[in-house]
Amino acid sequence: MGMISKPRLSFWQIFNMNVGFLGIQYSFGLQQTAINPIFLFLGAPEDMLPILNIAGPVTGLIVQPIIGAMSDKTWSPRWGRRKPFFLIGAVLGSLCLFAFPLSPTLWFAVGLLWILDVGNNMAMEPYRAFVGDKLPEKQLSLGYQMQSLFVGAGILLATLSIFLFQYLFGAEEVSETVGTIPTWIYYSFFIGAILSVTTILWSVIKTPEIPPSDEELLEINKHKGLSFLERFKMPFVEISKAVKDMPKFMWKLSIVYLFQWYALFVYWQFIVPLLRTTMGYDTSEAAAQSAKMSFTYNVVTMLVALALVPLTLRYGGKKIYASSLLGTGLALLIIPYISDPYLILVPMVLFGIGWAAMMGIPYTMVSKIVPQDRRGVYMGILNMMIVIPMGIETLTFGPIFKNLLGSNAINAILFGGIFFVIAAFFAMRLNVSKEEGPQIE
Repeated sequence: MGMISKPRLSFWQIFNMNVGFLGIQYSFGLQQTAINPIFLFLGAPEDMLPILNIAGPVTGLIVQPIIGAMSDKTWSPRWGRRKPFFLIGAVLGSLCLFAFPLSPTLWFAVGLLWILDVGNNMAMEPYRAFVGDKLPEKQLSLGYQMQSLFVGAGILLATLSIFLFQYLFGAEEVSETVGTIPTWIYYSFFIGAILSVTTILWSVIKTPEIPPSDEELLEINKHKGLSFLERFKMPFVEISKAVKDMPKFMWKLSIVYLFQWYALFVYWQFIVPLLRTTMGYDTSEAAAQSAKMSFTYNVVTMLVALALVPLTLRYGGKKIYASSLLGTGLALLIIPYISDPYLILVPMVLFGIGWAAMMGIPYTMVSKIVPQDRRGVYMGILNMMIVIPMGIETLTFGPIFKNLLGSNAINAILFGGIFFVIAAFFAMRLNVSKEEGPQIE
């Protein structure tokens, strides 16, 4: 496969390329901080929260690798390779964000979450591959850590809006009524709907895609000549081939991800119930406090995301990644024992460092060892490694929470902390063989 020489990009070109991640991650920020409170407002019992969140894992498992494989075989001189997919995903997500806080019932909200996750996943995977397509290898670390910065910025804005609007308008709603979503939460979703489209458009307009090589174009045109049925089957064939040929490093990373993403889903689902238990808050107050904690760790993520670049170059991605996971685990083991609303923000510094590492370092590692012409499908498979643990969590943690952890949110968060420590142990075993690519000690 012929390789195209990629020009070195300026800092601001890499910045503009990643602006679209702000809108995508604002939406994910709402999912982390506001979706579960909305389910609670609409009457969901706490032990049902995991299964109600199954939309994310299922749609991620199906949508991202298929879109990744499809985008690998796509090229339009006008629209590019990856752009059509994340633009359509952004529009779909935007419409769902407008509708979500207007949900009249729990199951209506759950249905919207499925559609929202389809849109977000459709935008997410091609965006990961988009950065890898554009940047030479020496700039991949900066490119993916810039994405990590926008991950922090998007979620930061989402969480800031939640506790700000709750502070400004939440007092007007004297009591919570089961089946009713407070109006103060509407505004965060409306802002997200606007950002979802405008930030993606910014990157689409500002960043041209690199045309495929002659060999790639020949393969794409060959794909276009296939029948509809053959083209429909092609993404599944590509995924199965890619899994069969997958580097051993990615299999090792999947073990880390199993514990890491299981633990993260536990945290996002049970931090509001934890705060209702440890601080005696109602759901609105707990959601606002959770948003402050999320805001804190995402500020840290923004501050340290680019600082991790020289650290990974000096000490190796594996060591920085593992130590960051260990720090996140320690944060979760401390949080349940803090009842002060300000002191509880301190361990979120460790969480923020870990989040910055999780959102950047693994993607840099993988992007260096997978072939250029299959980067889209491998980024989709990497996302499968995220959503499979999440799917396992949604199916298993409800019974674990109810039967083994005494339906106690404190035990749930401690459980997540232990899983992060296990993830850190396996992260220290991430090595790349000489056959796979450059060493990333």
